[in-house]
Amino acid sequence: MIRAPYTFLAALVLTLGLSACGFHLRNKLTLPPDTPAVKVQSSAPYSELVKILNRGLTASGATLADEDAKSGFATLQVLSERWGDLPIAIDAEGRAQEYSLRYAVIFTLLRADGSVLVPQQVIEQSRDYVSPPQDATGTATEREILANELRREMAASILRRIDSVVRARIEHGQSLDASPGTGDTPNPAPVQPPAQ
Repeated sequence: MIRAPYTFLAALVLTLGLSACGFHLRNKLTLPPDTPAVKVQSSAPYSELVKILNRGLTASGATLADEDAKSGFATLQVLSERWGDLPIAIDAEGRAQEYSLRYAVIFTLLRADGSVLVPQQVIEQSRDYVSPPQDATGTATEREILANELRREMAASILRRIDSVVRARIEHGQSLDASPGTGDTPNPAPVQPPAQ
């Protein structure tokens, strides 16, 4: 009987703590209302990132364009995917024992008419893993697990970036249409990927 107020108080403290740390329930992805559908394009069309982005777009409420569609859809272009392993710890004999797995993606979102909705951006992520040279058993498996985790986080980050750019434009009263004078350009200058 006495525990009920304490349980309620603990739940209240946890709820306030979560709201203070920036935790928010996920909303649907914000896209312009006239966006008919989205197609993910990549130089590696069968990459895992493309598959995860397609699933994420669907789960976020976006409509995917048909595979055979030639026009009439917005395009999420994955312009570059880069992986790298950077040694971050060595042993007494100078052999790498710990690595940082780095993943960088350049992307942009274009409207159906080819004008830019979300300018080219780079997102970088990394995870550290241990790979002792005297016992590398399991290192490849651990690296692949980390790579899969990074792909999922990358897809979520890309969708959050798109959502935040579109929401910011709406909040600032900027046009989401591709009309003259909006400052949109069909093809922005390419962004160079980070050095590996």
